Amino acid sequence: MQMPSAPAMRIVVLTSGGKDSTLSLWWAICQGWEVCAVVTVVVDGDDSWMFQIPATEMTRLQAQAMGIEHHPIIVNGVSEVEVEQLLEGLHPLIDSKSVDGLVSGALRSEYQRRRLDGVCEELGIHSFAPLWHHDPEQHMRELIDCGMEIVMVSVSSDGLGRQWLGRTLDNSNFEELLALSRQHRFNIDGEGGEFETVILSGPHMNGRIVLESTETWRHDRGHLNIESMYLIDVEETESS
Repeated sequence: MQMPSAPAMRIVVLTSGGKDSTLSLWWAICQGWEVCAVVTVVVDGDDSWMFQIPATEMTRLQAQAMGIEHHPIIVNGVSEVEVEQLLEGLHPLIDSKSVDGLVSGALRSEYQRRRLDGVCEELGIHSFAPLWHHDPEQHMRELIDCGMEIVMVSVSSDGLGRQWLGRTLDNSNFEELLALSRQHRFNIDGEGGEFETVILSGPHMNGRIVLESTETWRHDRGHLNIESMYLIDVEETESS
């Protein structure tokens, strides 16, 4: 007699719109799990111990391209306080949708992982970090190979000049980035804050995001200022 299949895990994904959280989102989809919502932490301040700041406003369009609900949670960027604010923001969402777990893109930050695990424990749900301690080079190659369109929206490391700001990472330039990371001893996956990224398209999205931006560059670091953004559907993407 055939046993009934277990119900799919119902999860929310904590996403900044960058490479790591997006790959974790794709991992959850590939598990056959139901993504009830994507949650973006919006930092009302200039710094954060936990969360990405540049270009997180793009997550609204990413969610739209996936047909998934988008829930922003505003935090002040103050250590520990922002964790409590995340917990408070997640509570009604978790309860209303009967969520089983939270998926994050944590790579190697014990500080971040422990606090996200603590938030999930408080909420009574599972904490999933599918990229935890992944090999950095393998991680970056997987992103490119699975079809993610990865753009650098900030750079702040020796070896990463202005030409990398706004650049799309792909197979044609990854070896150059890898050589620079070895020469200047920065993390190839940007885990030390050497660069931040956003995803404009991928296998999880129906269409592609187009950015219009300006650059801010000071001394040896810079970031993109997003002036506008819009979503192009599949038909327009294929014909362009």
